[in-house]
Amino acid sequence: EFCSSLAGIMLLEVFLVLGTVIIYFLLSKKKEETLPFKEGWWGKGQKPDTEEDTTIWPFKVETTEEELSDLFRRLDQARFAEPLENSCFHYGTNSVYLRKVVSYWKNQFNWKKQVEVLNKYPQFKTKIQGIDIHFVHVKPPHLPEGKSAKPLLMVHGWPGSFYEFYKIIPLLMDPASHGLSDEHIFEVICPSIPGYGFSEAPHKKDFNSVSAASIFYELMLRLGFNEFYAQGGDWGWLICTNLAQIAPNHMKGLHLNLASVTNMGFIHLLSILLGRYLPGLFGFQDEDVKRMFPFLEKGLYRILLESGYAHIQATKPDTVGCGLNDSPVGLAAYILEKFSTWTDLEFRNLEDGGLERKFNLDDLLTNIMIYWVSGCIVSSMRFYKENLQKGIGTQKHERLTVQVPTGIASFPNEIMHTPQAWAQKKYTNIVSFHFMPRGGHFAALEEPELLAEDILQFVGKVEKEQLWRKK
Repeated sequence: EFCSSLAGIMLLEVFLVLGTVIIYFLLSKKKEETLPFKEGWWGKGQKPDTEEDTTIWPFKVETTEEELSDLFRRLDQARFAEPLENSCFHYGTNSVYLRKVVSYWKNQFNWKKQVEVLNKYPQFKTKIQGIDIHFVHVKPPHLPEGKSAKPLLMVHGWPGSFYEFYKIIPLLMDPASHGLSDEHIFEVICPSIPGYGFSEAPHKKDFNSVSAASIFYELMLRLGFNEFYAQGGDWGWLICTNLAQIAPNHMKGLHLNLASVTNMGFIHLLSILLGRYLPGLFGFQDEDVKRMFPFLEKGLYRILLESGYAHIQATKPDTVGCGLNDSPVGLAAYILEKFSTWTDLEFRNLEDGGLERKFNLDDLLTNIMIYWVSGCIVSSMRFYKENLQKGIGTQKHERLTVQVPTGIASFPNEIMHTPQAWAQKKYTNIVSFHFMPRGGHFAALEEPELLAEDILQFVGKVEKEQLWRKK
């Protein structure tokens, strides 16, 4: 009697526990769907009691003679180290080539002309959460009859800037003139991440990707956009992903040219071990196998070899930042190395880092000058610490999925490849995933046509099937 009633009680307990677990999962699933908007205040000192001024004012990049003479003095006084023989770019930026860059910078590069290039698109500033946010906002010059422009937010990363998008903007704003389908036309909004370029740096700790996403959400609403598309690579990938988690009902579609998955489960690990031999079992395509294996070499060693900068920036950004903020040549060496290796790993075997194969020095130096004249290198590097100091996989946004329709352009020379099978666990509504024929990390600057085409076809799919309505 006692035994059976004990068994009954135990059974009841098991059912209660199971029931609780099931209810918890059902409820938590519902609750966990969106990411809370982060209401921060990043200005200096105490937050004022007054309401924030929501004015938007025009901004132009300006340059002074003092700025230029200070720069030239520093370039003239640069001290170069002797590189090792035959070391190419394997030890980082090769100083034989760096001397050529500096000579071009002093003698041929025309910053005043580049300032005119920067100012050819309308730029603005507005104060959000206590800091001035800089953004480019370009509207199409002429719209075909009965068409309206779709707002597209484009977010850069490190060590890039809003200037990365200057070659793709005309293709999205006026696709017909560039031989692309004009079924969809965009007005493009490219903000500078706070602490980058001409956006004010946060004055307080803890400004992470969710903070940036919250500010950009507020920016889009302030510009009157209730529904919009978003596009990003590098940090832009994470900021736009967080924005999709904060405001899924406002984002019609999310397009990424980098999709990293930070929460690795058992299946991921198993696919790393066995994916090469049983690709079908893990949903890998031939191209995935080609890009990922052998995994030790193309995964682990590559990460270790190429992520030293991230470790420094995620721990002690201000220390190394002091040197870069004081020396334009040091700054150029630090940034150019990324434009070499992240564009094509093979470029490490070239003495000039292959930098002028895909870019020209005017574009590379313009990006560097944005960091130099704004003095933003330290604050841009801190973003790594703010995002990574609590550890990978510990943040709420990393556990949440993204339900917004997603398009992924997977470029072959991206440092780390993420197969669709992995991305699918995070982005549950992938409507387009394409292996791009060529190109690396700085896709908008390196392959603007390829990226523009992929964005256009993705938006075409979302619009045609009204996918955002089915979220």
